[in-house]
Amino acid sequence: MSRSTYAPGPAGPVARAVLPLLPLGLLAALGAVLAYAWKAPCRLGGAWNDGTQQFLNFCYTDIYPLWWNEKLDQGLAPYFGHDVEYPVGIGSLMWVIQKIVSGLNEPGVWFYDLTVLVMAASLIVGVLVMASLAGMQGRPWDAAWYALAPALILTAFINWDLLCGALSLGAFLAWSRNRHFLAGVLLGLAIATKFYPLVFFGPLFLLALRTRRFQAFFWTLGGTVITWVVVNLPFMLLAFKGWKKFYAFSSERGADWGSVWYFFQMKQWPILGDPSRIDMLGIVSFGVLCLAIAVLALTSRTRPRLMQLCFLVLAAFMVTNKVWSPQYVLWLVPFAVLARPNWKPLLLWQVAECWYFFAIWLYLVGIQPGNESLGISDGTYFTAVWGRAVTIAIMAAFVVRDILRPEHDVIRRGGMDDPTGGVFDGAEDRIVLRVTPRALQDRPASSAA
Repeated sequence: MSRSTYAPGPAGPVARAVLPLLPLGLLAALGAVLAYAWKAPCRLGGAWNDGTQQFLNFCYTDIYPLWWNEKLDQGLAPYFGHDVEYPVGIGSLMWVIQKIVSGLNEPGVWFYDLTVLVMAASLIVGVLVMASLAGMQGRPWDAAWYALAPALILTAFINWDLLCGALSLGAFLAWSRNRHFLAGVLLGLAIATKFYPLVFFGPLFLLALRTRRFQAFFWTLGGTVITWVVVNLPFMLLAFKGWKKFYAFSSERGADWGSVWYFFQMKQWPILGDPSRIDMLGIVSFGVLCLAIAVLALTSRTRPRLMQLCFLVLAAFMVTNKVWSPQYVLWLVPFAVLARPNWKPLLLWQVAECWYFFAIWLYLVGIQPGNESLGISDGTYFTAVWGRAVTIAIMAAFVVRDILRPEHDVIRRGGMDDPTGGVFDGAEDRIVLRVTPRALQDRPASSAA
């Protein structure tokens, strides 16, 4: 199979890739404005200072209360003056914005506003980078999903996730252009901001193993390790206690809202609902799904695309995690669209994510003494928890089907292989495990593959 190229046309491949960037950037800016407006009842009305009204107005954010919770209002430096439960990428950003807003009137609100400005810029960059990746697949406008997804507007400014999203997408754009060390640098920065991009090394390794393109993989791995160490080492040496708070907190916390493990614990299921086994259950279940993804990657008749495997492993990580906050949807949107840009399952998933967004805040109201009539019951809330999990499982099932039957993969219908896969695009399979009957092995691949 030949290396993927853009089909010739009057405008030329470069023009067709570049022209959508301006309108998509404007759509991303619109998405950021809508997300900011969604928080207006709290920001302007003071509902952030009311534990009930911020939930009833559906405008909660982590950013505003952390001005006080992380002792930023006291002038304490993250990690050095106060232990912070976030990786150093976020803590450092907190520190910079703290220095800017200290001394202003209502510094907590200013802290939120400037943080939102950085996240809005991250969204715009992330959408433009995704448009470049989607453009390689001949579908640059797919990035509009990331710019204006309903769940994104609802959750964009709850936390700092958009920054990590832009860095992760930038890493894959660098990889697609064979800038492997740069891809590692960006992944290192992403992991120093949020830990989840670490799972992307699984897909990279599996495809490197199948194609024996190990040099690119190790350059990226090296860039990641060097960058992560350079960013973290000063904090490890000078403020180890504050630095390790994130890792200690992540390992010690129990099942939290949104997680299926929280459902099992609340319903007191045997074994699955045992709080003392939560870490083991999460690790084992994620490991089992990763093993299944590895088998799929190494046995499928047609090599999976990189974005397909990235989506599958990230979805597995989210579903099996002991914490599943509403804003985690931001992690998955670009990879879900790049893996399988089909609007029906994507829209179904967005409906489920929006339902969960409203359900979690009403549930938190309902568990407050005296507010039971204002909130929702456990049963209603848990339909939202499982709605997210089931719709993600449906999307994953379609991606698996596309891998096993590539004639259903809309990206490959135009004769492409893996346009965002970099060195994997058009590469020869060198290691393929055969577990299917010979009749299926010998069946000719679809011309669409």
